Amino acid sequence: MFKTISTYNENTMTAPVNILNQTYARTGQSKKNNELGMREMQARAFEKRDSQYLLIKSPPASGKSRAMMFLALDKLINQGIKKVIITVPEMSIGKSFRSTPLSDFGFFADWEVADRYNLCLNLAQSDFRKTEIFSEFITQDLDSSELPQILVCTHHSFRYGFDKVIEDGGSIDLFNDVLIGIDEFHHVSADESNRLGAILDSIMNRTNAHIVAMTGSYFRGDSIPILSDKDEEKFDKVTYTYYEQLNGYEHLKSLGLGYHFYKKSFFDALDECLDTTKKTIIHIPNVNSLTAETDKYETVGRIIDVIGDPISRDDNSGVITVRTKDGRQVLVADLVTDDAIRVNTQAYLANITSPDEMDIIIALGMAKEGFDWEYCEHVLTIGYRGSLTEVVQIIGRATRDSKGKEHAQFTNLIAEPEADKSEVTSSVNDLLKAITLSLLMEQVLKPNINFKRRSEIDLLGTADLPPGTVVIDDTENPPSDRVMEILNQEKDELLAQLYQNVDNSKKYIAAENNYTEAEAVSDNVIPRVIRSKYPALDSNEVRQVQEGLMQYMAINRQGGIVEGKDIPDDAPIENERLFIKKGSEYVDVSSLDEREKNKLKPEDIIKDRHLPPDAKIYDPKTNSSHINETNPSNSFVKVGSKFVNVNNLPIDLVKSINPFHDAYEVLSRTVDKEVLKTINDGVHASRSTVTEEEAIIMWPKISAFIKSKGRQPNFNSSDDIERRMAEVVAYVRNQKAKRDASYHD
Repeated sequence: MFKTISTYNENTMTAPVNILNQTYARTGQSKKNNELGMREMQARAFEKRDSQYLLIKSPPASGKSRAMMFLALDKLINQGIKKVIITVPEMSIGKSFRSTPLSDFGFFADWEVADRYNLCLNLAQSDFRKTEIFSEFITQDLDSSELPQILVCTHHSFRYGFDKVIEDGGSIDLFNDVLIGIDEFHHVSADESNRLGAILDSIMNRTNAHIVAMTGSYFRGDSIPILSDKDEEKFDKVTYTYYEQLNGYEHLKSLGLGYHFYKKSFFDALDECLDTTKKTIIHIPNVNSLTAETDKYETVGRIIDVIGDPISRDDNSGVITVRTKDGRQVLVADLVTDDAIRVNTQAYLANITSPDEMDIIIALGMAKEGFDWEYCEHVLTIGYRGSLTEVVQIIGRATRDSKGKEHAQFTNLIAEPEADKSEVTSSVNDLLKAITLSLLMEQVLKPNINFKRRSEIDLLGTADLPPGTVVIDDTENPPSDRVMEILNQEKDELLAQLYQNVDNSKKYIAAENNYTEAEAVSDNVIPRVIRSKYPALDSNEVRQVQEGLMQYMAINRQGGIVEGKDIPDDAPIENERLFIKKGSEYVDVSSLDEREKNKLKPEDIIKDRHLPPDAKIYDPKTNSSHINETNPSNSFVKVGSKFVNVNNLPIDLVKSINPFHDAYEVLSRTVDKEVLKTINDGVHASRSTVTEEEAIIMWPKISAFIKSKGRQPNFNSSDDIERRMAEVVAYVRNQKAKRDASYHD
């Protein structure tokens, strides 16, 4: 998992290190079309076409826009829907919904949007004009088949248009028999101040409108849920995982998520993490962030200096030609400088059809959500990004499948916290959140783990069980349908809520190497997260979700699921039964007496994994036979040197899982001792019981200690008083940083 770490100089202490490096099988499955012209994800969504409320969770480049077209056309033609409104977060994404001849690929209708009613086409059109057209569209006679049935607009235009219609005396009944298609659904929030969320709630509760919502990252950067638990339960869900998408590509073989820690200046660190031979998007920090070192224009200029020497800038497209230090010429697009020519640069990028037409893009707020440059191999993001959604979208820029592209890479260039800086607490928090994001993505990008009730398996049989199935015994305490839905479709959202809270990460990291403490944290933190997200669950349901979530994390912490067929023949499986064949029947070796066992030869023994599925097992103790009842899950986890069936994982292993262990592991390997001490101080300060009164009393003693010992008190000292002094020092630093941050605000 980890690369060898090298020291370069005082500014860049470590080489970029990948926390995740996932490989994929390149099956081509996610790109194959069926007879209706649908990819795998689109066909899965179309199976749910009769749902009034449908939520599609699917990664970038999986074909969500066309899935929306298929669903909308079926609702218009076959389900009594009279109008369709598609709303997207940015005008540039609206091009994905332009008219498309779907019948050329086997579908029964074409997607046709009149230019007048695609409000994302005209960049110069005013908000007032767009609002007028929206009002015209929604108020026109539903029974006139000659009128356009589809409108495409931004979330902004939808909000203003809806409010305008209501202000002008229009009834919300106008949205009856209308399909609202919401792209990038994570922009919605259950918070009262989120206007889009409030409009959606009103439409759902006061009309018969249908809603199709789509997102590639169903979690926001804050802790506010996208929908209330009550509204979310109304939605049927279609989930197409990142693993399914990437494993089904034709060309992309691997994806890496990595970090590069720097000291002093990120400009000095760029040489180590920017490979100008790779198609790259560089996202620079906002001028108001702690990471920013100068204004955005100077930042672009200095990055170009790192790339090489500028030769020319095309007057029409704005594309800059740069000669690299090894003599090559590369094309660079500047999407940061907001001059008149930037619109031309955007248009140029939107029409690229060859990898030779662009090499490096420098961006600030652009080239993220919905931006499609399939040749991109590397996204280099400078500074911590506060939103999980934003980082997921950034990673998605590199995960398009493209001929000749075998590896996609995300690198986050992050400043190391410095103990003598007033913003050390903020730096520690940013670093921890950046690292724990990768822990979340590590869960998301691996093969999915499914939960099934044992009673369901008894009804369905084992043939239809997908790989990675965990069986829940429901004979005594059956989990509710809501619990099963959460475990199978909403695990990642729960994990996102757990990971993005820096206080949670500090508690877990502080419990490092203490399994008892980690278990106590899990029993407190995880149920609190579950109750916060799902207040309608009772205490038993909360516990069932907690146990399932911890089992999910435990499986992935051990390396993920291994299918039985993929286990090496000589690899030991814990508690695997051994048999010998007698006639047409099989006898368990454990049922033989010692004399018979001693006579056995190695070649006589048949492992359980090699028994035929309909093997007849003879029991000499009862003198009876039965068909072999194989374990319904053929999925295993490697624990130590053995493979353990997922349903037999040791309870101690599951309960002692520290989901932030890998974050601390990567930090301890990639930063020097002083930085690690600074991080530890910040972590311990957050859990300390020190009060301001105690700090005032202890400070003279601490000063005397430092003077006599010539060093700071140590958290790991065997002396209780010295350890307490160390906690006080950390507390004082933490309080000072908070006051400084408050002063600067």
